[in-house]
Amino acid sequence: MSSSISLAYSVDADDAFMFHAVGAGAIDTAGLAFTHRRADTAALNRLAIEQAADVVAVSVGVYPSIAGAYQILPHGASIGRGYGPVVVAPRPLRPDQLNGLRVGIPGATTTAWMVLRLIAPRAAGVEIPIAPFNRIFDAVAAGEVDAALLIHEGRLLYPSRGLRLVTDLGVFWRERTGLPLPLGVNVIRRALGPALVERVSAVLRASIAWGLAHRPELIARLAGEDRGDEALKNPALIDEYLGLYANADTAALPADGRRAVDRLFAEARAAGLIEAGAAQAVDWAP
Repeated sequence: MSSSISLAYSVDADDAFMFHAVGAGAIDTAGLAFTHRRADTAALNRLAIEQAADVVAVSVGVYPSIAGAYQILPHGASIGRGYGPVVVAPRPLRPDQLNGLRVGIPGATTTAWMVLRLIAPRAAGVEIPIAPFNRIFDAVAAGEVDAALLIHEGRLLYPSRGLRLVTDLGVFWRERTGLPLPLGVNVIRRALGPALVERVSAVLRASIAWGLAHRPELIARLAGEDRGDEALKNPALIDEYLGLYANADTAALPADGRRAVDRLFAEARAAGLIEAGAAQAVDWAP
């Protein structure tokens, strides 16, 4: 039986890498028809809150708010092993000095903002969409914000913009917990039913495996995409970025990654960063 499955994911290289084989017809899709929608991280989190897509690439931090409608897929995750989003500024700052400052953030529902509030709970987040890509750098240069929280490829490009590292959230998290930092996951709608959830999961797992097996080909393809900044077309930068967030952990999230998700939610609840009525348990799809 043919079913139509709506996919929603970001314009960033790791998501394009994961879902390419499905869109290109490079793998057997088990009789499923997939539609593709791409948006920035904050918009994707809103789509999941609105239950507007069957599979959505979301921030881990938004999951307690959507757990009633979605399970987390055991593949497709982005985790940082001693690295992660970074906070940067035009002048030297200690992490504690972010309290009271305006920090440009990629969205109030992002994992990065959740973790930053564990470091600097009184930082003032100013939402700046990650598209167009240079908007956050322009905001810092114009003095609209005092510092910037960078996710995705921005963490690799800030030195070329003359900015200084304040803190790396992945380093902070590893020192605090000894665990990797879970940043993004793919979630799937429960309403599809167990059989279809398992079928879709198998196809998406195969898509990630195809990407990993055809990495040079995909890097060349990604280098040809216009994502708003010429720097994002650099094959070396794409290769470095995929090494961080499209790897063996993406193919199958290991046990320490799952423990890290639980620990993140425990820390966030203790800090009052998750609503009291939000789901307590993490539900993993097959």
